[in-house]
Amino acid sequence: MPHDDSLILTLVAGFVLAFVLGMLANRLKLSPLVGYLLAGVAVGPFTPGWVADASLAAQLAEIGVILLMFGVGLHFSPADLMKVRRVAAPGAVVQIAVATALGWGAGRLLGFSNGEAALFGLTLSVASTVVLLRAIEERRALKTEAGQTAVGWLIVEDLVMVVALVLVPLLAVSQAGASASDVALSIGSTLLQIAIFIAFMMIVGSRVLPWLLIRIAHTKSRELFTLGVLAIALGIAYLAYAVFGASFALGAFVAGVVLSSSPLGHNAAERSLPLRDAFAVLFFVSVGMLFDPSVLVERPLAVIAVVLIVVVGKSAAALAITSLFKLDRRSSFTIAASLAQIGEFSFILAGVGVSVGIMARDTHDLVLAGALISILANPFVFRLADRLGRSKDQEPPADDPAGRRVPAPP
Repeated sequence: MPHDDSLILTLVAGFVLAFVLGMLANRLKLSPLVGYLLAGVAVGPFTPGWVADASLAAQLAEIGVILLMFGVGLHFSPADLMKVRRVAAPGAVVQIAVATALGWGAGRLLGFSNGEAALFGLTLSVASTVVLLRAIEERRALKTEAGQTAVGWLIVEDLVMVVALVLVPLLAVSQAGASASDVALSIGSTLLQIAIFIAFMMIVGSRVLPWLLIRIAHTKSRELFTLGVLAIALGIAYLAYAVFGASFALGAFVAGVVLSSSPLGHNAAERSLPLRDAFAVLFFVSVGMLFDPSVLVERPLAVIAVVLIVVVGKSAAALAITSLFKLDRRSSFTIAASLAQIGEFSFILAGVGVSVGIMARDTHDLVLAGALISILANPFVFRLADRLGRSKDQEPPADDPAGRRVPAPP
């Protein structure tokens, strides 16, 4: 295969297969995410047939991560979070802690080091934004108490994961056998650089970027406005990486947060959406390329343990927390079902863990297997939650001893 064709072939195979399998997943009432991941498996090195260029796919995936994180920042709403802070903030933190502890325990039983087990647990603790919002919207529950609490919960989880993306490379330094003083110096230096970057964005960026967007909008050119939004997202991500030593993902997230508070923040979100969605698909395809399906046969008990932590452990923690805060039965079960899966942040964290040497490829495969199965199972989890979430006065009327239907009370 000529090297010059590798980019176009990777794009064609990624988009076409993702479209076909995504449509099939949608027809089966599953998240299209499943189709995108399976498209990656189909063109990956662990299945027969043509293999896409892994290095190109990884770079395209990096752009996908930048645009995904930019979108997370654009949709970050302190106002929405404040409405449900009483339940969402402590709930998300406790649920992350419980899932991480369960994952750490399972990891230690599987022979992982403390650092790898902790990261393994953290990857299992965060739900997919794409899957959760789709499920909530399908039930027309976005404006309900359950929907708003679930979205607020997700915002807190995303913020925790943004912090985790900063700390994971520092964990690698501590595991490399460095002295305590070297680790402390590395952590302090990284956090200082990130603090300077955030301060720079909040002081300078919050004035310059909205002003720049308004100037671009005055040209009345849709193309220039879309290009300007993408240039800001990618440019700030690179600035964070090259100048301040932060990750591309953190830079894009902060850029999104800064723009979200500007008068044209909503327009920026709309303009960046098509390209963001396209590269997000390539991100999921590239993640699928890394997945070795043989893990399902070779390590079935480990896969089952991962799925139980994600589907049962997280749901049970969410149920306990929402019950403690006296949410109604239906809302509690809806929130629990919403969180019973993992997705894009899990892939990003696992990928960072592999790149810095904390997480092994086999462990990465377990995370991907857990994500695929939990996303596949999520519609069925919701059906069960809908059934269990009915209160007694919502049950269908029972028959009386004479066999007649007893009408429900008015």
